[in-house]
Amino acid sequence: MRDAGELAVAAGFASAVGPRADNQDFGAIHLGTANQRATRGIIAAVADGVSGGREGRMAAELAVRAAIEGFYQMPDTLGTARAMQTALAAYNRWLHAQGRGNGQGGSATTFTGLALRGRRAHVVHVGDSRAWRFAGGRLHCLTNDHTRPEPDMRHVLLRALGLEEELRLDHGVVELAERDRLLLTSDGVHGSLNARAITQILARQTSAEATAAELVEAALAAGGKDNATALVIDVIRLPAPDLDGILTGLSSLPVIAVPAPGESIDGFAVTRVLSEGRYAVLLVAIDREGGGEVVLKFPRPRAASDRAMRLAFAREILIAQRVTSPFVLAAYPVRPERQTGLYAVQPLLDGETMAARIERRLPTLGMGIEQAIRLTRAVAALHRLEVIHRDIKPENVMLTGGGGLRLIDLGVARLPRVEDFTGDEIPGSPGYMAPEQFHGNAGDALTDQFALGVTLYRWFTGRMPFGEQEAFQRPKFAAAPPLASHRPEIPSWLDDAIATALAPARDARFGDVIALLRALEAGGPLTVRPRRAPALVERNPVLAWQLISAGLAVALIAALLLR
Repeated sequence: MRDAGELAVAAGFASAVGPRADNQDFGAIHLGTANQRATRGIIAAVADGVSGGREGRMAAELAVRAAIEGFYQMPDTLGTARAMQTALAAYNRWLHAQGRGNGQGGSATTFTGLALRGRRAHVVHVGDSRAWRFAGGRLHCLTNDHTRPEPDMRHVLLRALGLEEELRLDHGVVELAERDRLLLTSDGVHGSLNARAITQILARQTSAEATAAELVEAALAAGGKDNATALVIDVIRLPAPDLDGILTGLSSLPVIAVPAPGESIDGFAVTRVLSEGRYAVLLVAIDREGGGEVVLKFPRPRAASDRAMRLAFAREILIAQRVTSPFVLAAYPVRPERQTGLYAVQPLLDGETMAARIERRLPTLGMGIEQAIRLTRAVAALHRLEVIHRDIKPENVMLTGGGGLRLIDLGVARLPRVEDFTGDEIPGSPGYMAPEQFHGNAGDALTDQFALGVTLYRWFTGRMPFGEQEAFQRPKFAAAPPLASHRPEIPSWLDDAIATALAPARDARFGDVIALLRALEAGGPLTVRPRRAPALVERNPVLAWQLISAGLAVALIAALLLR
């Protein structure tokens, strides 16, 4: 797996006065040095002054500056949340004292900040500015406004910096993924644009700077009557995830009964059962928080040890945060404060498994080769991160609309330098396990290649290369019959590539799946050429040679006469 990398983001900021006389909003992001990003992280904030004139702007600007400067001055041992709280609490006491001292009530400001550290974002918030996260095409608001609940009083703040002597600051934690978009807005933006309009702008995936500018322009064009400010952060790269941290979080989650259709859990409304397997149950649910349909994957109680179940789900979440291949399906991270039981959340795919497609009808050669290349690319994407799938088979491959393909079920994948299953829990499916796995090999890149070879053999022929196997059997690995013995139209290069991948002897296989991928891609698209009439030499070789000999004799006589 890739070594831990540096947190990398792209940021954009835009702010406009609008119809107001002054801009009382203020925002900033501090990317810090490489050492600061590694030890403390990145901090960004937006504040909206609520007092008229210079006082409101000054309160907002000083709040952001105090948060950023104080954050980096706090000791590393204090922690991200307490560092932000401590810095803002000191400023809040000063701002509140200033208001009492002048006898005029002073100024105040909202504050919403994000501190990105490692693979998490810490949100601190007071007032009615907001923090958002856009991920997987869905927008989530990460904060709650501190305003009066009455419709005509929602502009009245109940909490803000400077309003009270003791600061009451909301704090939340968000698990990040690469390609997330984070957003901070003043009420001049979200007061004019609803969530759908904001989603549409974020979904265009323009640069962070262009997106921030478009949000502000759209808010004012929609009739905004206030200052408008937007700060966009695009998460480009994250440090490698900490499996120990994931396991620690999962260890506190109970194994719960699988909910039935019509029931809800953690804001997911279950609508139907998608499938029931040996180790897990898949349910289709509506995500009431983010919208849209998702799949909930629950471990089947007593199907495996508690430790094995937690390990499997930790693997899926870890891989979900690392693999970005369009041909690999992984699980969505769920906020720790939302999840109350042990389950994973996955996207809902529209299609059928490769196994179901094989039972229905074998693919044409052209389509079969295209999907074989996609599946091999999926395995290569895992192997580049040193992830071993260990259960490649047609049942774990989804064929989606438009010729798409996803390799699924990563719960038994093997990760480098990570505690593995115990000996009696080593995963694999009969008929797809390489010979060395029956002698203690727990799964590696070459056993994955073998399972991929068996899968492709079945994909093109509908048959198993070494016959059907039962769990209690130890198969005999004789040479597999050529694919062409089942489908004569299969070209020799394809037959050879698959035969090499599923060779019983490890050293007879490709060095890696990249070599298999090159062999499949080098074969090129299949084209059907018109069948030509056989030549005379093929139909009647004796007559052909008689005519050739006669022609040579005539040429010889002509040459002699000319001399």
